[in-house]
Amino acid sequence: SSEEVMGHSLVKEFITDDFKRGVQKVLDMALQGDETENFEFPLITKGGARIEVLLNATTRRDEQGNIIGVVGIGQDITARLAQEREYSKLIDSA
Repeated sequence: SSEEVMGHSLVKEFITDDFKRGVQKVLDMALQGDETENFEFPLITKGGARIEVLLNATTRRDEQGNIIGVVGIGQDITARLAQEREYSKLIDSA
């Protein structure tokens, strides 16, 4: 819920250590106006499960064009990646 995540650091609290630097770089770049599409990284759920996320980070601007933040859209691609691995196994074993 929003109450569980508001006021918490996405990168520090929810991203695995090996992806903290990469995710932070994507967000920092968007704050400079350099947007990123299709950045994949794992995220740990509150239940401790690891899911794979596809992130798009877009610069948010005010009416004058000044950067005022970042809009990050994350899509759970865990099932899709598992399915791709299964297809790859089938092709390799054919």
